[in-house]
Amino acid sequence: MCSGFTLIEATVSMVVVSIAAAGVMLLFQGAVRGSADTLAQKQAYAVAQSLLEEIEGMPFTYCDPRDANVKTASSPAGCAATAEGLGPELGETRYAPANPFNNVNDYNGFVMGPGVLDVSGAAVGGPAFANYTTTVTTVPLAFAGIPASESLLITVTVDAGNVHAVLQGIRTRYAPNTP
Repeated sequence: MCSGFTLIEATVSMVVVSIAAAGVMLLFQGAVRGSADTLAQKQAYAVAQSLLEEIEGMPFTYCDPRDANVKTASSPAGCAATAEGLGPELGETRYAPANPFNNVNDYNGFVMGPGVLDVSGAAVGGPAFANYTTTVTTVPLAFAGIPASESLLITVTVDAGNVHAVLQGIRTRYAPNTP
């Protein structure tokens, strides 16, 4: 008796191994493709987090920080001229050095893109960020016993083709008279 493989057995085993290898290669290809999406997803979340931190670091006062009564107003009625509302005041933009956003409310409705820009309006990240579009909404939110007039839900959304990132934060008016 011989203890070897016949030509048919060898051919069948090669076919089985080839099919298994093709399946493994398809899985590997999917994993590699997915890892590139993961990098783009991480970049989108980094953009969203950076902008959310910028917004949360802004004052949340009843009056525009340039208003004469900003430190003493205990409601919007106490402002000398400009009470803060959702959205920027006339002429304010994120990029205007003479009249920049200066309150959390100013970012409501803000859209950046295509591309990512820093606070001076300079492009950030080069071609990798060229198709990113970022939007911001701020809406009053009753939160943990705090009335809606005293807290905001901030939502930052970054879209870049097949990549979508959303981050939210809550900002409360914990010191309304501190600009």
